[in-house]
Amino acid sequence: MTKVGLAGCGNIGGVVARAIDESRVNATISGFYDNDEDRASQLANGLRKKAPVCTLEELIQRSDLIVESTVPAAVPDIVRTCLAARKDVMCLSVGGFLGHEDLFDLARERGCHIYIPSGAIAGLDGLRAAAMGRIDKVRLTTRKPPQNLATADIVRKRGLSLEGLVGSLTIFEGPAREAVRHFPVNLNVAASLSLAGIGAEATIVKVVADPGLTSNVHEVEVEGEFGHLFVRLENVPSPDNPKTSYLAALSALALLKRITEPVQLGT
Repeated sequence: MTKVGLAGCGNIGGVVARAIDESRVNATISGFYDNDEDRASQLANGLRKKAPVCTLEELIQRSDLIVESTVPAAVPDIVRTCLAARKDVMCLSVGGFLGHEDLFDLARERGCHIYIPSGAIAGLDGLRAAAMGRIDKVRLTTRKPPQNLATADIVRKRGLSLEGLVGSLTIFEGPAREAVRHFPVNLNVAASLSLAGIGAEATIVKVVADPGLTSNVHEVEVEGEFGHLFVRLENVPSPDNPKTSYLAALSALALLKRITEPVQLGT
């Protein structure tokens, strides 16, 4: 079975760990790594099948595949270390690839795989297929409850007050590359769309704080010679972290299952 190392032991890392521990995925856990060693130990100790808490380098050596669920800023170093050891890696913090697209060339040179789940959106399979032809437009509109955006840097820098917001407020509209920079922990989906489609400059993102919402809503619109694609997701928050969509964790599980199973479905 595939030996999976977990780099990041927060909400998504916990979902993946418990699924493997309960034999819902054809894999074993080789170890845990997190900047917060207590958090890694707490996750490790809560599972039936025991695996050690390691340094990143030790984890990579023990594993066939690393599942990263840390923060975008950590992605370049984690991925480079994995590829240097000729190990495959699955990344949830997709925004970390923007500006570091050379990592994909490095993976090709090393004969390794970088896996990126769909995350909190749907339609990436259609976008990837459409990208084989001409695409004229990719647009993401993200609407979130104000409390889920209150800690974003752009909100603080502009002195915006989201508390007591009566109507919806557009906080940002512009290229995906800039959106990911302003919302590094909120908009991994924008990075995924950019990588699958027409790039981070041509992909347009709109971020709206909406006090009428209790969940995160993503609308993806794509136009091209293939036709018109529109997908709307109303995501239920993760039980352990309301800022994370539960679908993002399930997406990681689905991709891990796809990697470890002999039958693959979809584009």
